[in-house]
Amino acid sequence: MEQELLLMTMLQAGLTHCTVVVEENGSLLVTLFIAGLVGSATHCMSMCAPFVLSQVTARLETISLDKMSEFRRLTGAALVPYHLGRMTTYIFLGFAVGMLAQGAIEFSGMKWISAGLLLFAAIFFLGYALKRLGVSFPNMPFFGQDKAQEGVLSRTLGKVLKPFFARPTGLNGYFLGVGLGFLPCGLLYGALAAAGASADFVAGGFAMAAFALGTIPALMAVGFAGHLAGQKWRTVVTDLAPILLILNAGVLGYLAWTLLK
Repeated sequence: MEQELLLMTMLQAGLTHCTVVVEENGSLLVTLFIAGLVGSATHCMSMCAPFVLSQVTARLETISLDKMSEFRRLTGAALVPYHLGRMTTYIFLGFAVGMLAQGAIEFSGMKWISAGLLLFAAIFFLGYALKRLGVSFPNMPFFGQDKAQEGVLSRTLGKVLKPFFARPTGLNGYFLGVGLGFLPCGLLYGALAAAGASADFVAGGFAMAAFALGTIPALMAVGFAGHLAGQKWRTVVTDLAPILLILNAGVLGYLAWTLLK
C-alpha cells in the first residue's frame, strides 16, 4: 500500500512538473512546432523524401494483392513507427541539450547562456528566412549551403540502416526512425539551440517533441501520395515560410531579451 501511494505521489509530482514546464515554455513549443512545419516543407522534404518513399514501397510490397485495401494502403504509407522513432531521437537530443545547459548554468552561474542559445536560434531562423527570400550568404552549413558533410554522414547512416529498409515495419520501422533522426540538418541544430535555452531537460524534451510533430505532416503527404503531392505541399508552405520564420526569430529574440533584463 505504501509503495502504491509513493508511486502515485511520484506520478502526480511528475505530471505537475510537466504541466508547469509546458505552461512556462508555451511560446518556445509553438515556435519550434512552426519551425518543424515550415522546415519539413522547405528543407527536410528534399532530404527525407527518398527515405519515406522507399519505406512506403517496401511496406506495400509485403501485402499480397488479395489482402490489399485502402485502409492497409493508408496505414502502410503513414509510417507511424518511423515517425515515432524520429520523435524518440529528437526528444532524447532535447533532453541532452537541456540537461547540458542546465548543468552549465548551475555550475557557472552564467544565466546568459540561455539567452545566447535563444539568440543563436533566432539568428539562424532569420538567416534561413532571408535565404528563402533570395539573400545569399557565405558558405555556411547552418543555412544548408554546404551539403558535402551532410552527404557523407547521410550515406554512412544509410549503409548502417540498410538492413532495416528491407522490411521497414514494426520495430524495424521504429529503429529506422531512431537512426535517421540523427541525420545532420541545419534546422535541427537551430531547434536544439532553442531547446537547450530552456535549461531544463524536461522542457528540452518537450520542445523537440513539438519540433518533431511539426515535421510529420509534409512527410506524411509524401508517403500518402508520393513526391508530387509533397511538392505541391512544399509550394504552398514555401510562400509562407519566410514570414513564419521571421516571426519565429522575433519570438526567440524577445524571449532572449526577457532573460537579459
